Amino acid sequence: MDFERIKEKLAILADAAKYDVSCSSSGSARKAVKGELGNATNFGICHSFTEDGRCISLLKILLTNHCIYDCIYCVSRRSNDIQRAAFSVQEVVDLTINFYRRNYIEGLFLSSGVFKDPNTTMERLVRVAKKLRTEERFNGYIHLKTIPGASEELIHEAGLYADRLSVNLEIPTKEGLKLLAPEKDHRQMLTPMQQVKNELAMHSLEKKKFKHTPKFAPAGQTTQMIIGATDETDHKIIKVASYMYDKLEMKRVYYSGYVPVLQDSRLPSIHSQVPIVRENRLYQADWLMRYYGFAPDEILDARQPFLDLEIDPKLAWALRHPHLFPVDVNTAPREMLLRVPGVGVRSVQKILAARTFQKLTYYSLKQIGVTLNRAKYFITCSGATPLAGSMEPAKLRHLLIANSHNKHKELFGGQLSLF
Repeated sequence: MDFERIKEKLAILADAAKYDVSCSSSGSARKAVKGELGNATNFGICHSFTEDGRCISLLKILLTNHCIYDCIYCVSRRSNDIQRAAFSVQEVVDLTINFYRRNYIEGLFLSSGVFKDPNTTMERLVRVAKKLRTEERFNGYIHLKTIPGASEELIHEAGLYADRLSVNLEIPTKEGLKLLAPEKDHRQMLTPMQQVKNELAMHSLEKKKFKHTPKFAPAGQTTQMIIGATDETDHKIIKVASYMYDKLEMKRVYYSGYVPVLQDSRLPSIHSQVPIVRENRLYQADWLMRYYGFAPDEILDARQPFLDLEIDPKLAWALRHPHLFPVDVNTAPREMLLRVPGVGVRSVQKILAARTFQKLTYYSLKQIGVTLNRAKYFITCSGATPLAGSMEPAKLRHLLIANSHNKHKELFGGQLSLF
C-alpha cells in the first residue's frame, strides 16, 4: 500500500466531504457481539461536537470527488478545476478498520460524487459496507449516502448493511434545483426516500412476525438542504421540512448554509457571508415543529416569510401573540406551557409533575431550570405579580435583545470602529 498516496487521497476526499452536515450518528442501537469488532450502542458512538453542533465522531469521506453532474453550488462539480481522487473499496475498508482500532473514530460516514452512473456509484458504496460487515466483522456505525437514480435492489441492500441512509434534497424547491442543477430531477431525489420509508415500514411489520428479521437501516433516514443558494423563503423551507417529517418519516432534516464556491449570476456573490445565523434559526424552528407542537404556518406565514435573526422563533411567536399571555404555570395545559419562551420540554415535564404537590413560585421554576429572565414576561405563578402585558411587544423585544447573550451577536454589528 502506498501510504503517501493514501494520505493524499484522504486529504482531498475528507475536505470534499465537509460540506455534508447530515452525519449525526445518533439513533442506532447495534450492540457488541462476541468475535466482532465495535458497536453502535449509545456509549459505543463517542459523540464529539463542534461549536455549531455537528457530530465529528465518524470517518467522514467521499469515495470519490469525480462527478458526472455540473451543479454550480457544488465544489466537486464536473467543470471545477480541482484535484481529483478516488478510493478503492478495499482502501476505505482498511482505513475504517485501522482508524477504529486506534480509537480515532467510532464509525463511517461515506458519500460520493456520481461517477459513470448512479448504479455503479451505489454498488461501490454498498460493497464497502458489505465488506466491513461480512469480512471484517465490523459492528460499528455506518452511514451511507443513497444515490438518486440507483436501482431499488441496491438501495435495499444498502439498508441491510448500513445503520442510517440519507439522500440530500440539496435545494429545497424543484424550481431552485432546475436553476442550479438542470441535470438533476427533483422527483428522482424523492423516489429513494419513499422507498426507504416503505422498506422501514415493511421491516417493522416483519419484525413482529419473525424474531430474527434482518435489520434494515435501524437509525432511519435523513436529508439535507442547502440554505441561501437560491431565494426560497424560510417559510417555504420549513414547510418542505415538515413534509419530510410527516410524509417521508425523516429522522432528521439538516440545514447547511451555502458556502460561496463560484462567481455566477445565479448564485450569491462570492464574497457573501455564510448564513450561519439563518441556519441556526432554521434548526430552532425545526425543533419547534418536532418537539413543541408548532405547525409551519404558525412559525411563519406569507406576511412574515423570514425568521427574525435577532431573536429565536419561539420568542418571535410569543411577541406576535400577546393576547395568549400570561400563562399560569399552575393550571395551564402542557401544549400552552411548551409555547412559553424560556421553558423547554424537560422543564414542562417537571412543572406538570411538581404542581400536583405544590403551588409553583418563581423560586420553584428556577430550581426546575426555567430561564426566568425570559419566561417571567409570559407567565404568572403563585405569589408573583404578572409582568406580561406591562409593556408593548416592540419594547419587550428590544429589552430582551439588550439583555441576551448571543454568540452570533457580533454579526449584527455595524461598521468596524477604526479607533
